[in-house]
Amino acid sequence: MIGDDFAWLEGVEVAATVCDREGICVYMNEHAARQFAKDGGRDLVGKSLLDCHPEPARTRFAAQLATPTTHTYTIEKEGKWKLIHQLPWWKDGRFSGVVELGFAIPADLPHVLRR
Repeated sequence: MIGDDFAWLEGVEVAATVCDREGICVYMNEHAARQFAKDGGRDLVGKSLLDCHPEPARTRFAAQLATPTTHTYTIEKEGKWKLIHQLPWWKDGRFSGVVELGFAIPADLPHVLRR
């Protein structure tokens, strides 16, 4: 089962949503289900995530499904900043869809330059 591949994400304080190459949600952890509760939460599993994105995000997401690419950005919601990282996932060497990880960014986030 596809969810078994991502079961470890249940214990991580990050919103994780996974879709297949057609954009159908195949997995959502509890943190993501709470975050997207107004949109249906875990009822989104089995549904197209393209339908959840307004333009121009929908077109960009469709392009990610057509050609595996990474997209990273920040959002501000209710006074809190979050980092959203969308990246392709692979199974047996084949592009299998897109994973979206979202997590809060601390207000006092340090920046470290490593050499």
